[in-house]
Amino acid sequence: MGKRFVFFYFMKKEPEKIKAAVPLHIEYWHKLKLSKYLGGPFSDRTGGMITFEADNLEKAEEIAHNDPFVSQGLLESKWIKEWVVEI
Repeated sequence: MGKRFVFFYFMKKEPEKIKAAVPLHIEYWHKLKLSKYLGGPFSDRTGGMITFEADNLEKAEEIAHNDPFVSQGLLESKWIKEWVVEI
């Protein structure tokens, strides 16, 4: 079992470029078929959050780095943190 990570990000104000990249972003994450994947945009569409499992922080950063939003320079800010879920 991997560690749980959160990829939390805010978008730049480039609505046309973002709209064009959304299908690529969705396809990228779904194709990965990551364990415990959950993700989606904030209701105001200023950014989003994705949670998933990876072996370590370096692997989680590599996964997030290859997101089309990142590779196309559409994020204002982003964070990747290990998340300890307490129930």
